[in-house]
Amino acid sequence: MPFVTINVLKGKSDAYRKAIADEVNAAVIETLDFPADDRYQVIHECADQDLEFQSRDQDRVMMHLVMRSGKPDQAKKAFYARVVEALGRNPGIAPGNVLITISENHDIDWSFEDGIAQFCPD
Repeated sequence: MPFVTINVLKGKSDAYRKAIADEVNAAVIETLDFPADDRYQVIHECADQDLEFQSRDQDRVMMHLVMRSGKPDQAKKAFYARVVEALGRNPGIAPGNVLITISENHDIDWSFEDGIAQFCPD
């Protein structure tokens, strides 16, 4: 149940954005052991000049996951590899043009609804 923010270049098709979202979600489920129905994603479209990734000027994507702490390093490495491989296939983004960051937080840092910290019952 990470909260995933995905940044892509503006003007991409719905199918392109859906492919990225679906592949990232599949990788979260397969490598980080989250439930299949825990999908929290936001996709931002950025103008070319607003999605700076060193000197890369081809198709590129940057994503950031926020999730509860505790996933092992090997699971994170598997996630990175799975995402890059999948996005290379569909929608065809070169592996060197995929940037992934993960930030971890604690149970108290989540409220899914009603202003309640669901992971921290009273």
